[in-house]
Amino acid sequence: MTHSASNPLISVLMPAFNVEDYVGPAIESILNQTYTNFELIVLDDGSSDGTVGIIDAYSDPRLKKVFLPENKGLVSARNVLVGMARGEFIAFLDSDDLADPRRLELQLQYLRSNHLDLCGTDHIVLHQKSGKLKFSKQRHSDADIRAMITVCSPLCNPSVMGRSEVLNLVPYLPGNDGAEDYVMWVNLALAGCKFGNVPKNLITYRVHDNQISKVKNAKVNNIFDKRRKQYLNTLGISDILIPRRLPLKERLSLAPRFLFALNKKIPGISIGANYQIYSRYQFRGNGIWTPFTRLERVIVAAVASICGMLTS
Repeated sequence: MTHSASNPLISVLMPAFNVEDYVGPAIESILNQTYTNFELIVLDDGSSDGTVGIIDAYSDPRLKKVFLPENKGLVSARNVLVGMARGEFIAFLDSDDLADPRRLELQLQYLRSNHLDLCGTDHIVLHQKSGKLKFSKQRHSDADIRAMITVCSPLCNPSVMGRSEVLNLVPYLPGNDGAEDYVMWVNLALAGCKFGNVPKNLITYRVHDNQISKVKNAKVNNIFDKRRKQYLNTLGISDILIPRRLPLKERLSLAPRFLFALNKKIPGISIGANYQIYSRYQFRGNGIWTPFTRLERVIVAAVASICGMLTS
């Protein structure tokens, strides 16, 4: 493999565990990329089904295979893969997802042209059982992504590509399974990294029964809440203002304060991102009141964005 400033090596990292129905197409979606200067490292994390045989059947020289005798967990697998990567850039793809053929090419262009440390992409969510497709609603600018960290994980982990030195700087932290990506985005944001999302659907994220169970949702939510508080506290924003469903009077007291504080700390947040964040304070299913709750959202979001521009 050759390395050059215009044609850098990209390390594509793929952890795999009991994904015999999905791993083959995932591997092929990388081997068929238009950008060819990559290494694909697939780590089987102690699978007990036919995953190992499927991985082992591929002989492309760009593919490296790692087979662990026993399961160490996703966080450990991701960190092992990052440590093995030789590329100037690292891209992730989970073993049950699919990359668009131009993913690496377009994402590298976007990273470089926008001087980013890390970026994800828009994506398609495919519900495997029903075949139903859903298109993601990502925010694309650094300011919007930093703002959205206060309410969600604004980067789709298997769509992420970043500079290797950045991803080696802040590893995935053990004990955060199911929310390890969100914890990493918080830590990278606090480290001053610059984010983006490519405004093109460059991966298909497949949802199926083998993924993390609903039983673990309470634990994941606890991790999310803890790290979100850490993020807000570091920004100097009070826990009292954290977005959650509130009655109108309390909402009108706390939500604008939160958005104004956030826009002061992170200049350049779009009205659309402020609108999405403010919606987290409102209850769903407002019936005849829906137009009024949307108008409330628009007004507060617009004022917050304007205040952010004036204070930047």
